[in-house]
Amino acid sequence: MKQPKIFGHRGCMGTVPENTLLGFRHALELGVDGIEFDVQLTKDGEVVVIHDEKIDRTTDGTGYVKDYTLKELKQVSAGAKFSNLEWFDKNVWRKERIPTLVEVLELIKPYQIELNIELKTNIFPYEGIEEKVLAIVHQFDYADKVIYSSFHLPSILKLKKIEPSANIAWLLVNKLSRPLEYVQSLELEGIHLHKDLLLKEVYTGKSTDDFSIRVWTVNNEKELEHLSNMGNIEAIMTDFPKKAISLRNARLTHMIHQT
Repeated sequence: MKQPKIFGHRGCMGTVPENTLLGFRHALELGVDGIEFDVQLTKDGEVVVIHDEKIDRTTDGTGYVKDYTLKELKQVSAGAKFSNLEWFDKNVWRKERIPTLVEVLELIKPYQIELNIELKTNIFPYEGIEEKVLAIVHQFDYADKVIYSSFHLPSILKLKKIEPSANIAWLLVNKLSRPLEYVQSLELEGIHLHKDLLLKEVYTGKSTDDFSIRVWTVNNEKELEHLSNMGNIEAIMTDFPKKAISLRNARLTHMIHQT
């Protein structure tokens, strides 16, 4: 049975500060198949990697990403507020900064793993973000390893219009009645589904011959096992990639012993 790829969700956000070079480095060391992260634009048009539109939750600063220049954003810590995590290291983590997309690709390129770049354009339009992201990805010659996703469908459709060869995926929390029709008409590479849509077996039996199904965010061991055994999932995104990889390795070992 085909086993899903394991993507680190925002790096390793269950154990290390999310969307940081520290977190991405740890995910790479664990041997993930891919990494998922989010991009937004600064006041001066730089592409930065951060999930929320405001910096309050994940940094020791306040306000909107769009209201800061990159230089200003680099003054806040992207690790200091994660004292709730078991591995919290105040002296090291407080030095972490919000990374740029360029910095992330510099780190990841040698590993040649897949990337899921989510465009956070459903609240603010971020004029020109699609062109900027594509340009940076091409700067690193990484286009064939990237899936671009968003909840905001117009954003990924715009990106696809700019670059017809781009792989785009629609992020969904609600069921599509006939997903293949959407995939074909919108030229989607895949759909990225909230785990509950699959745990409720909404998409059970859907073939991956026509499109990829990736699921987020799966952290529970029983849910990881259930979804891995469905056979039609391309990738699982998790906050705890170490656990997911360990479970997958155990399944593969078991399968080998059974043959």
